[in-house]
Amino acid sequence: MFEKLENTKNKFYELEKDLANPDLIANMDEWQKVNREYVDLRPLVKAYEEYRKNEDTIKENKEMLEMAEDQEMKDLLHEEIGEAEDKLESLEEKITFLLIPKDPNDYKNVFVEIRSGAGGDEAALFAGDLYRMYQMFANNNGYKTEEIEYSEQGTGGVKEVIFMVKGEGAYSKLKYESGVHRVQRVPQTETQGRIHTSTATVAVLPEAGKIDIEIDESTELRIDYYRSSGAGGQHVNTTDSAVRITHLPTGIVVACQDERSQIKNKAKAMNIMYAKLYDFKLEQQQKELSEDRKTQVGTGDRSEKIRTYNFPQGRVTDHRINKTIYQLDNFLNGDIQEMIDALILEDQTKKLELSQNK
Repeated sequence: MFEKLENTKNKFYELEKDLANPDLIANMDEWQKVNREYVDLRPLVKAYEEYRKNEDTIKENKEMLEMAEDQEMKDLLHEEIGEAEDKLESLEEKITFLLIPKDPNDYKNVFVEIRSGAGGDEAALFAGDLYRMYQMFANNNGYKTEEIEYSEQGTGGVKEVIFMVKGEGAYSKLKYESGVHRVQRVPQTETQGRIHTSTATVAVLPEAGKIDIEIDESTELRIDYYRSSGAGGQHVNTTDSAVRITHLPTGIVVACQDERSQIKNKAKAMNIMYAKLYDFKLEQQQKELSEDRKTQVGTGDRSEKIRTYNFPQGRVTDHRINKTIYQLDNFLNGDIQEMIDALILEDQTKKLELSQNK
């Protein structure tokens, strides 16, 4: 492991030199690629250097201990050795987790799709609650959100919404949200106080592009233009600006009518199409790697019930890791980082166990 870490450290400092190379700076796409690798390696290299520093501290203090005659000095050296050994143990655990292969999509922006499920208007209201929750989470983390497509249901409910979350590491935070979310509460229209169960589905797709997916637009796509429709305002106009794109080989369909410009709607729809096809590609790969798929914490099957929001008990429970948080109001106000951190830790632990068993 230490030989690998030494090689990683050497590569890290080579990349640091490359980033200052004028020829590389002139090619911004290539510079960003090198910088991404450099940034990814930094935590591991810094942890490794700190590990080596503590090793040297232990070695030097043990040599001094052999020559020390004063009891007070001996006690001080023993104390410093103990502290350094504790740090070594902590750093070794940290390095082990940092050596787990990273998801190459973690740094990307994401598309989030929320659809109301079983439960009629109550499900649509819950879908709206989830939309607001993710918007507030994004805002709390300095991310930007951009609405792509919005379809209402009932009064204040959401039938379907597609939006983008832009920011460094957005996918790494939100990728565990894919699946079926269930709510248990008394609807406003319920006169006898009975608790109803409704659902909404969430899909999180990493932003993709021509580098990730190749599309032959002339043979693989059917593009239809039509007049926008909806509740009015920004979601409706009187020209054929709405766009529906069908990927013929897979049957994936994307529609966008949020913009008044046909060109802008097509550009947004194509961005979503690239993301959906990339997600489709990833899903096919994961099915082939069934063993790896078993280690995932809810980043695959869209039909998996992942979480329950129970209003009478004021709790939210994630069924994949059996974690419950009794602060439902705060959670729905975007304070979901504690759950995300627990999901990341569980995912890393499972991947570590898999790598050690191979």
